[in-house]
Amino acid sequence: MALNFLKYKWQKVTLVSVTIFIVLLLGLAFFVNRYWSPILSGKVKSAVLTSTDSLYNVDFSSAELHVLEGRIIIYNIDFKVDSAVYNHRKQLHLAPNNLTTFHVKRLVLSHIHPFKLYFQHILDIDRITLTEPEVHISYQLNHTKDTTVKDLRTPWQKISKSLKYVHVGDIFLNDVKFKYDDYSGNKLEVSELKEMNLQANELLIDSATQTDRSRLLYCKDIVADLNNYKGKTLNGLYIYTIKKLKLSTRISQLNIKGVVIDPVNTHTFFNNTMLDKYSLKLDSVQLNNFDFLTYHKYRSINASSLIISHGIFDLFNNPNKPQSKLNKVASFPNVAIHTIGIDLKIDTIITRRIDVNYSEYNKKSHKTGTISFNRTYGRFLNITNNKEALQKNNISTVYVSSYFMDHGKFEATFTFDLTAKDAAYSYKGSLGPMDLQAVNPATMPLAMIKITSGKLKKLEFNFKANSKTSKGKTTVLYNDLKVNILRADTTNAILKQKLIVSLFANIFILKHNNPDKEGLIPRSFNVVYKRPINSPFFKTIWQSLLLGLKSAVGYDEKTQKATTARMSEHELNKQNRKIKKAIRKQKRAERKLKRELKKQQKEEEKKSAGEKIN
Repeated sequence: MALNFLKYKWQKVTLVSVTIFIVLLLGLAFFVNRYWSPILSGKVKSAVLTSTDSLYNVDFSSAELHVLEGRIIIYNIDFKVDSAVYNHRKQLHLAPNNLTTFHVKRLVLSHIHPFKLYFQHILDIDRITLTEPEVHISYQLNHTKDTTVKDLRTPWQKISKSLKYVHVGDIFLNDVKFKYDDYSGNKLEVSELKEMNLQANELLIDSATQTDRSRLLYCKDIVADLNNYKGKTLNGLYIYTIKKLKLSTRISQLNIKGVVIDPVNTHTFFNNTMLDKYSLKLDSVQLNNFDFLTYHKYRSINASSLIISHGIFDLFNNPNKPQSKLNKVASFPNVAIHTIGIDLKIDTIITRRIDVNYSEYNKKSHKTGTISFNRTYGRFLNITNNKEALQKNNISTVYVSSYFMDHGKFEATFTFDLTAKDAAYSYKGSLGPMDLQAVNPATMPLAMIKITSGKLKKLEFNFKANSKTSKGKTTVLYNDLKVNILRADTTNAILKQKLIVSLFANIFILKHNNPDKEGLIPRSFNVVYKRPINSPFFKTIWQSLLLGLKSAVGYDEKTQKATTARMSEHELNKQNRKIKKAIRKQKRAERKLKRELKKQQKEEEKKSAGEKIN
C-alpha cells in the first residue's frame, strides 16, 4: 500500500512537504516554548502592576506554552501585596478595605492564542483552571465610601495601551482553601473555609464593559459553592454548620441550606456564661438582590428580601442568671437594629413555618415549662439602620401569624419607629379559639397553676408603648374556667394540688365566664404598665398582656390584695380553730383524768372498808 501510494511523483513531493512542515512546526513550538516563558512573565507582571497601581505584584516559578494545544500552564503562582505601597496609601486614607493574596500550585489556560496576544494584543482564553488555590483575604475598615484618587481610570483604560481587550470564557477554582481575617471589631475574627468551589463565566474587559454595572468584576456570573462548613463562635459556646451555600452574582442571590447552630453541652454552657442558651435549625435561607460588591467592600448588607423557610428556634432562660439592674432597652428591636455594627437595608424579611419555643426552669416547682409558637409565618418590612433610607421611611412594620401552643391561631401586627428616642412602638392582635388546658405545659411548671377546664373564644389586644410605658386595652372571651393551685412535692418530684386554696380560688376569686351571661356586654380592661428598666422587650409585652388577662379572670391587683387579706384571715381562723380544738381536747383529757381519779379513789375506799370489816 505504501509503495503504491508513493508510485507517483506528486505523492512523494506531498509527503516530503508535509514532513518538512511538521518538523518546522515542532521546531517552532519548541523554540516558542523555550523563549516564550520570560516574555509571558513580563507581560503578566506588567499588567498586574499597571492595573493595581503597583499595590499587587505576581510571580511564578515556571510557565509552559503548548502552541499546538493552545494551552499555557503556569506553576506556583504567588499574588502578593506590596506592603510599602499599602502603608503609604493608608497614610493618605486611600488604602482599600480588603487585601487579597493567593497561591496557586497550577494554573492552566486552555485554548489561548499566543500569536494573537503577541501580535494583535488581544488576550482571548476559553478556560482558566486553578488547582488547589489558597486564598487569604483580610478586611480592615479604612473608609466607608469610595475615596477620590488621582487616577480615575477604569481597569480597561489602564491596560488599553498593552491590550485591546481581555476575554475569558470560564474560570474554575477547584478545592479552594479560603482564609478570612476581619479586623473591624474589637477582636480579630478568623474564618477558614474548605470544600469550596468557584466558577466565573464570560469575563470581558473592554471599552463597553468598563461601565457595565450588570457585571461583577467584569464577569457575567460568579458562582461560589461551599459544602459542609463547620465553625465555632469566638466565645466557644456555640458550634455552627452549613450543609451547602451557593452565591450567584448574575441573579444577585445567596442560598444557604441546612443551617444549624447548637450550644455546647448544658453543663459547660451554664458554667461559663450568664447568657440565655439558644439553638437554631433552618432548612433554607435565601437573600435576593444581594449587593455582594458593597458587602465585600464595606460590610454593608443591601438586599430586596430575605426568605427563611422551615426551622426551629429554641430559647432556654439561664437559671443561674442574677437579677440585673441594668437598662435592657437595647433588647427593643428598634434600638437593637442600631447596635448590630453593620449598615443594613433589607426591604422585606419573610419567615415560613418556624417553630419558636421558650423554656424556663422554675426553682419553686423544680420543673421546666415551655411556651411555644408553632408554624410561625412572619413578614418584616423596612428593616434598616441606613441613615439615608431612614430619612425616606423610618417606620418598620411586622406581621406575625402563628399557633400558640400548637392550638390557638395567633395574629399580631407590630409597628416600630426606627428613629424615636423613646423607642416608640405599637402592637395589636388576637388569639383564636382553643382549649385552655393546652396551656398547662407552661402554667403548671412556671405558675404552679393547672387549668382543669376552660374554653377560650377570643383574645384581643391593642397597645401603644415606648421604653417607659405601655398603654392599651385587652378583651378576653372564655367559658367555664377552673383551676387547681399546685405545690411542689420534692420527695416524689411531682406537683400536688393545694385543695383548700384551689377551692378558695375557684369559689371566691375567679370569674368563670366572660361575658358572665350570654347576651351581656363582655368585660374589657384598660392597662397601664410601667416598665422596670431591667425588663427586656418580650417580657414587657408579656407583662402588659398579663395585667389585662388577670383583670379578665378576676385577679387584678385590687383582688390580689383582698385575696391575700382574706387568705390571711382564713389562715388565722384556721389556726384559731386548731387552738380551740386543742383546748377542747385538753379539757376533755382533764375531765377524763378527773373521772379516772375519782373512780380509782372510790375503789380504794371500798377496798379499805372491806379490810376493816375483816
